[in-house]
Amino acid sequence: MIRFLPVRRGWRRTAIGAYTVAGFALFLLLMLAAFPFGQLRPLVEQRLSARFGRPVTITTIERRDSFSLHPTVTIRGLRVPQPRWAGDGDLARIDRADVTFPILSLFAGDLRPTALTISGARLNLIRSRDRKKNWEREAGKKGDAGGRPWLTRLDVRDMRISYRDAAQDRAFVLDVTADPARGLRASGPGVVRGSAVRVSIAGAPLAGGSGRWPFRARINGPDLMMTASGTMAHPLDTRHMTLDVETSARDLKLVDAIIEAGLFETHPVHLAAHVERQPTKWIISNLIGTVGQSRISGRVTVDKSGPRTRLDGEVESDRLDFNDFSSPESEAAARAEVRAHGPKLVPATRINIYKIAHTDGRIAFRATRIVDGDKPSPLTDLSGVLTLDRRFLTVDPLRIGLRQGMLSGRATVDQREDETVPKVTLDLRIAGSSIGALAGGAGSVTGRVDARALLVGRGSTIRDAVGASDGWIGLAARDGSLPRKIAAALGFDAGRALLADEDQRAGLRCVIVGAEVRGGTGKVGPFIVDTSESRLEGAGTISFPSERLAIRLTGAAKRGSVLRLPGSAELTGTIREPDIVVPKEVKSVGNIFKAIGRAITGDQGPRATDADCAGLAAKVLR
Repeated sequence: MIRFLPVRRGWRRTAIGAYTVAGFALFLLLMLAAFPFGQLRPLVEQRLSARFGRPVTITTIERRDSFSLHPTVTIRGLRVPQPRWAGDGDLARIDRADVTFPILSLFAGDLRPTALTISGARLNLIRSRDRKKNWEREAGKKGDAGGRPWLTRLDVRDMRISYRDAAQDRAFVLDVTADPARGLRASGPGVVRGSAVRVSIAGAPLAGGSGRWPFRARINGPDLMMTASGTMAHPLDTRHMTLDVETSARDLKLVDAIIEAGLFETHPVHLAAHVERQPTKWIISNLIGTVGQSRISGRVTVDKSGPRTRLDGEVESDRLDFNDFSSPESEAAARAEVRAHGPKLVPATRINIYKIAHTDGRIAFRATRIVDGDKPSPLTDLSGVLTLDRRFLTVDPLRIGLRQGMLSGRATVDQREDETVPKVTLDLRIAGSSIGALAGGAGSVTGRVDARALLVGRGSTIRDAVGASDGWIGLAARDGSLPRKIAAALGFDAGRALLADEDQRAGLRCVIVGAEVRGGTGKVGPFIVDTSESRLEGAGTISFPSERLAIRLTGAAKRGSVLRLPGSAELTGTIREPDIVVPKEVKSVGNIFKAIGRAITGDQGPRATDADCAGLAAKVLR
């Protein structure tokens, strides 16, 4: 018995300690159940002032009941000033708020209101151009991730919320009401990127605060319409919800003013999708719709868990027109450019991504059919992967199907280090195409075409970047044919060019063009057109972005000429609209008689030999 006595004494001390702790906890609980919360006003003001980084004031705090573990507290005259950067006035001013909450939630340091009645409230929410928000903690102060609302009852009368967002150029003024019978209602006017809209939001009665909570929202205006209907995991729990969204807008950039995914100006859009919202993510699935006449489908995840938005998705199209992904204004400017300076081979597609400062991601894309308005397109399909990392855009791999052959390679747009003008790298190859396919039709000249371009330059459009680029351009066409008249003319044999039958053909051994590019000007060499009848050589320049040609041409026949003209010709004009200029002295009467004399005597100068087509092709396609 004696040896068990210490154990009994240990249990007795433990029991006494437990009773003491329980008694103290009960005493504390009873004290809180009857606590006069009005005495906490200075402490609440202090905590809220620390929370917002500015002096918060409260006129009074009163307890509505005398004893309860679920007390109701009335707060009158709550005022939260704006931060200095947001200007004068108040972030929030509330005449009266009745808050009911469980005492036990205070032990966890997390006040969880279960009933809230608000009257006479004005909220002025502001986001600056640099995305600073006046309702968030000061920079450098950490806050919790937020939890779901616990409200089972909400009454709101005479509340107005004003929201101004300089980052997305949008503003709304909403009048808000709520009661247990009708649920939540909010409506009012707004402006999105200069376009007037009206906003309406409706939610079901809270129904005890449990279960999924249905809601619907609508933005309606002449340039932007967006509807969303779905359910939240709990009433007012915007961090956990699923919804179906449909939108029609003047362009995709107007939609981006709402969803903030770094999109751009386009033709009018109509899109629909299923959306799941998680605390830091938007998961968009079953995306389907049109941009102009282009049809798209796919899925994308928008992750906002960090300081930068991250996209991950896949987009497909069974009908794609590149013109749909530029604004009508930019298209009109492009047409005016063509009228003023003629058509260009290098597009003026804008590639400046400076404004996409807070978005990264990866998007895989594929189009199974490409059109060009009402005209046939030289492109048939495309696929690739677009990766964006802190203003460094990579398209790799890139594959574009041609009517015959394929263009493939890699492109980058580098705008890191806050560069206002991007550095563009184009590394592209064309394989297995043809002269006819690249020219947009069958044509009278045939031959397989391979090409290579490796260019690095700065510019806000592809055309500007090529116009300031360094690098190499090469083209090789081989194993084709052409009219014999043209082959003779390339050898400066005027006689055979005039006498050849219209149906007669000559072999095209190769066309070899290479150009070393420096500062947008390509020094041409080699430039060779080798046929079974003749050989033409050239030397000169190709200038970008004008695409102007300045190439001196000389030619010779491979067998006896009927009437060979001495001298040379100039290839001028542009790549899309070339022009051959024969100097007056070449086609003068005197030169004609000299050519006739040489034809009679047989002295017509040296004959051309076959070019090393394989070796030259390997050189320019390096």
